[in-house]
Amino acid sequence: MRCRKNCTQATQSAKQPQMSNVIKRLDWSSFLLCVALFGFSCQAVEYTGRSQVNLVSEGDEKKLGVEAYEDILKKTPLSKNQAWQAQLKRVGQRISVAAAKPDYQWEFNVLQGKEVNAFCLPGGKVAFWEGIMPVTQDDNGIAVVMGHEVAHALARHGAERMSQSMGAQLIGQVLSAGVGMVNPGYTEAFSQAYGLGVNMAVILPWGRAQESEADHIGLILMAKAGYDPSTAVGFWERMSKLQQGGKPPEFLSTHPSDDTRIAQIKQWLPEAMQYYKGK
Repeated sequence: MRCRKNCTQATQSAKQPQMSNVIKRLDWSSFLLCVALFGFSCQAVEYTGRSQVNLVSEGDEKKLGVEAYEDILKKTPLSKNQAWQAQLKRVGQRISVAAAKPDYQWEFNVLQGKEVNAFCLPGGKVAFWEGIMPVTQDDNGIAVVMGHEVAHALARHGAERMSQSMGAQLIGQVLSAGVGMVNPGYTEAFSQAYGLGVNMAVILPWGRAQESEADHIGLILMAKAGYDPSTAVGFWERMSKLQQGGKPPEFLSTHPSDDTRIAQIKQWLPEAMQYYKGK
């Protein structure tokens, strides 16, 4: 036992300078690249002022949005309900004016399908599935959903998620290389633990922050477009009833819980109502 203890102490002592050498031998150029990229790509989100990091240009982001939208339209037929198509375009026209993005090539389409979902891709490419139209009930409900989705595009949340993934992957590679220098057998276990840790501690919370930010900006957009932002509470209450029992706990989700979302919306309503009252 004493020999084993002494051997362990000797091994640990030997590893200390080894670790020091490993740190010195790490690829500092990759580290400096991370710092440079993240340092010079910071910007503030309009309306909320939150600082974000984007490594993807807005031009590239819009190009990806157009390509993705075209692909979706090829695979998913348009709804034959012309009343819904006209309603979506009517609300979309007003929201697009409020968004003040003249460089966007706006499109608004209702797609066939029972999905209770909608999206706005970079560049102003908007689509609602038929399944969400009855839940919206009226123009105000459509404005709630569209304001939220357009806010994702305006705040460049897609590019931000891509940037987060790129940064996390690069940092993970650098750290894995350091661990491999100490003990190659630990590399795989470290990579798995790092991936889980990043997902739980960074990606999921960032996702919830983006969803909340889209709710916040969406209220302002619909108010500026002349739609009553207080109707957002009723819409999300209807959504909550539809989704009961089918959602993971908030800490395991990229979306805030229904209760959290509704509470936040009520908190932001006074600000949004200032834009609405000005109409």
